[in-house]
Amino acid sequence: MTTLREETEKHIRKLILPLKEEKELKEVLKARLTKKELKLLQGWADKTPQAELIMQLHLDEEKYGELSTKLIKKLNQEKLKQEMMVGL
Repeated sequence: MTTLREETEKHIRKLILPLKEEKELKEVLKARLTKKELKLLQGWADKTPQAELIMQLHLDEEKYGELSTKLIKKLNQEKLKQEMMVGL
């Protein structure tokens, strides 16, 4: 099982500074992501099988793909990245 922090780092293309600690990071993500996006990211971190995630989030294959793409795009937005990173 990986932490939410490690999972988030995996999906960010260009990370300049390290991410905040787990608790602070979760607060930022909770404020900036939808509930489903946060649950999806947490599911990935917990290594939950895709089929189980689809069932838990009440999605179909297509919606799961769209949500995953949207989530990764959001994680790579500069404004959100700055909020997630440890400040100077």
